[in-house]
Amino acid sequence: MPHEATAARAVALAQAAGGAVATWASRAPPGLAAIATAQGVPVYRIEDGFIRSAGLGAKLVPPCSIVVDRRGAHFDPSGPSDLEMLLQHGDFSDELLTRAEALAAQIVARGVTKYNLTGRAPVLPARGSQRIVLVPGQVTDDRSVTHGGAGIVDMADLLARVRAEEPDAFILFKPHPDVDARLRRGALPDAEALRHVDRVVRGAALAPLLARVDAVHVLTSQTGFEALLRGREVICHGQPFFAGWGLTRDLVPIPRRSRRLGLAELVAAALILYPRYCDPVTGRPCSPEALVDRLASLPRRRTPLRGTAARVGAGWRRLRG
Repeated sequence: MPHEATAARAVALAQAAGGAVATWASRAPPGLAAIATAQGVPVYRIEDGFIRSAGLGAKLVPPCSIVVDRRGAHFDPSGPSDLEMLLQHGDFSDELLTRAEALAAQIVARGVTKYNLTGRAPVLPARGSQRIVLVPGQVTDDRSVTHGGAGIVDMADLLARVRAEEPDAFILFKPHPDVDARLRRGALPDAEALRHVDRVVRGAALAPLLARVDAVHVLTSQTGFEALLRGREVICHGQPFFAGWGLTRDLVPIPRRSRRLGLAELVAAALILYPRYCDPVTGRPCSPEALVDRLASLPRRRTPLRGTAARVGAGWRRLRG
């Protein structure tokens, strides 16, 4: 499979071979879609899957799952993606839904999340004494924010909106781990965050934190999907892939998504039908259930980088951050 850096050259090679162009969705060269459409060449967009790794992508920990989308990108609500079409029109058999329910239960029981980072449990008010709300921070120049954030790109703006929605709640703000590690943009000074929230939470593992909260407010963060798996109320200020199906409270409507779904259908599409998985130990393709077991059994730590290329890449990302 040849690799080309320019859109025109990639399209020309794909056209000559009767093939397609595959591109990382967030790294597509300018003009690729227009050039490919004009030449009748398909474009496949690649992204991380929703159960990713034991460690951060910004630290060059490779993904254990990817998605290959022939229509669009799941984070871009301006047009349908393969995932949206599965959710809107897919046929979910009883056998598939039973498998999805078991997979969701396995994820919750094993404490698996997207990055599977370790951390200490924060001290929080007792459950029931006050409504506890979590707001996950995001990378402000991430495509899911710029495309699906409904015009909100600033975390301070999001926190102010959450406080307006939850005036009496105990609100937690958890900065994005890539931002906290100074690998990506979007750092918000604690003093500014604390104008709207009660506590800034760092170094806390996500799964046990979700077990302690009543609700999660998200822009487009996958934390909202992980909160749904754990039976939490989810309020969407943007337009993530899991919004618009009747499972979340959506502050920005998505009229194109008209089907009402259950959680098992969302899990079946997003975690079983849509991604492709690879065992991080054997390097072989695997099922989502096998990957959940594998990630749950790995040491919960920020996986160290190995090799000169990884160290240089991480240094460059820190400079960018």
